[in-house]
Amino acid sequence: MKSRTIGSGTAALTVSEIGLGCMGMTYAYGAADPEQIRATLDRSIDLGATFWDTSDSYGPYTNEELLAPFVQKYRDKVVLASKFGQQFFDDGTRGVNGSPEYVKQACDESLRRLGIETIDLYYQHRIDPNVPIEETWGALAELVEEGKVRFLGLSEASVESIRRAHAVHPVTALQTEWSLWTRDVEVNGILAATRELGIGFVPYSPLGRGFLTGAITSNDQIASDDGRKQWPRFQDDAIQANQQILNSLQVIAGRVNATLAQVAIAWLLAQGNNVVPIPGARKVHHLEENCAAANIELSESDVTMLSESIHAGVTSGLRYPAAMMKSIQT
Repeated sequence: MKSRTIGSGTAALTVSEIGLGCMGMTYAYGAADPEQIRATLDRSIDLGATFWDTSDSYGPYTNEELLAPFVQKYRDKVVLASKFGQQFFDDGTRGVNGSPEYVKQACDESLRRLGIETIDLYYQHRIDPNVPIEETWGALAELVEEGKVRFLGLSEASVESIRRAHAVHPVTALQTEWSLWTRDVEVNGILAATRELGIGFVPYSPLGRGFLTGAITSNDQIASDDGRKQWPRFQDDAIQANQQILNSLQVIAGRVNATLAQVAIAWLLAQGNNVVPIPGARKVHHLEENCAAANIELSESDVTMLSESIHAGVTSGLRYPAAMMKSIQT
């Protein structure tokens, strides 16, 4: 697989053209087969999808623990991204914490769980409205100086937060949901700001949490322990309304002899050389399908047709439940 560079100048980081989102291996989408997950992680190295994405909040904590032996085994190949900022309490509740003390505590605990000395890319997972981002990023900059972290990123941050953080220490990447069914960053100034500042863009959920594969046609297909079961876009009325989104994908997929998922990923890859999608995969055949999207060549007219026919605002339903949307900056 080819590589791409996210970030610029001293904040430039070279990663695989398509990454591997690991959240679903332990969190959000129901139970997974451990044997298949292990095979998927091994296969990703063969395919060159070596930009792995995790977080202390996935589980919580169990995702980093799952990845630890594989990260150690492939340390010379894997570019590992993790995150902090969502704090979990003993009573099962969670909050957002961007205090300097918590930044350093969270990093040390992630390093311990992962069994490594340095995290390649460390994201602030959510912005703490009660802590000036300058204080949070001052602590993150110290982690870089100490060698515990190589590069820094943000997740679901507003234009203002991006600019303020970048003024303290260069931001290498912004990780935010972006796909053909989530186009918010194209209209709220966030994508433009990252391009202006030379910040890489790492779209998560590039397949619309599975919807853009065409496999989900009813809420009944979603397991009871899968978080999507309760999410607005995966209720039957929204699922039916959003089927129209797949029509344009099907037209292009037929023309280029690709799957819907591959076209969706190829569309993101065509948005710029500093865009690196991280589709999740828990099975080898899904990983292989996703990685093959790097070989799909969409014409300029294909990209334009998809962008215009599946335009911003066409998707029915909030992308998260209302309570979760409160932690997302726009």
